[in-house]
Amino acid sequence: MRLSSPRWRMLLLGAVAVVAGYLVPELATWTVDRLRMAGAFECTSSWWCQYVDSPRRYYQLTLVVLVLVYLGLFFWAMRWAMRPLRDVATALASIGPQNFGHRLAASRRSGEMIVLARAVNDMLDRLAAGYEAQRRFAADASHELRTPLAVQRTLIEVGLAGRPSPEKLEVLTEQLLAANERNVRLIEALLVLAESDRGLVSRSELRLDMIVGRMIEDHRVPAADAGLTITSLLQPRTVVGEQALLERLVTNLLQNAIKYNRPGGMIDVRVGDRPALVVVNTGDDVPVEAVTGLFEPFRRLAGSRIGRSGGVGLGLTIVRSIVQAHDGTVACFSTGHDGLRFEITLP
Repeated sequence: MRLSSPRWRMLLLGAVAVVAGYLVPELATWTVDRLRMAGAFECTSSWWCQYVDSPRRYYQLTLVVLVLVYLGLFFWAMRWAMRPLRDVATALASIGPQNFGHRLAASRRSGEMIVLARAVNDMLDRLAAGYEAQRRFAADASHELRTPLAVQRTLIEVGLAGRPSPEKLEVLTEQLLAANERNVRLIEALLVLAESDRGLVSRSELRLDMIVGRMIEDHRVPAADAGLTITSLLQPRTVVGEQALLERLVTNLLQNAIKYNRPGGMIDVRVGDRPALVVVNTGDDVPVEAVTGLFEPFRRLAGSRIGRSGGVGLGLTIVRSIVQAHDGTVACFSTGHDGLRFEITLP
């Protein structure tokens, strides 16, 4: 059996300690007997003989020396027993963003060290996935900001070239204003996403049906302008959460249902026990295999970076983040034609 487990090493160390605890007094007695047979107690002139003047004194002194030796060996044995944990600590200290692919070799270990190695490897997998997601998110966000900034710069350069007419300046101004408004929406969405990822600052009991009802009333005019009909069935439902984030959750779902709908379409909103919130909308034909990707940052069904709907590609990402902050789950279903169905489950 390989003693690569701290448990077995500590067990062996405990057994040695028990045996040593029995042998040390016996060894001290045996030493005194040997000294007596050698005539060590017959000297009378030296300072040593004056101090150790009896077998009892010899026994006590021998016992102290043996205990000190025993403690020294025990300290070394403790370091030997804990060495597998120090090896793990040393391996973890060398892991960073540059080598997140490194994993502990669980096959070389035994007992609880296998469990520890697997738990650490699972943690590293999650850290690597989170780090890669953050890196990809930062790259996507940079691209999303850089593209409209480049458009703005081009518009400014075109506007400054020659002597533009008032009509041309008006068109350029409108385009610059639209690009600026999109940047503002993107930055606001990034701030909301950062806030929801941080978790809930405060928790209170809230009526989800009342929040949804207010958000529906706020969106009836935009829905009517788009030729859409909103229907609702709101049963009393209390949730524990943060009102501002829940309002943003419902707003994003309604805005998404309006943007990606079709003229003459519908939006059906329901609040109940389980699921807590259901939003169904007609609209684009979404392939079933593309549904999961809709929650990823800056992911659009059309695949274009700059969407013509005016969105910034973070609406459903924020929805997922807010739901997770409230310890809930969000699911999206598509039949492959005519819209989507979102189901939000909250505790």
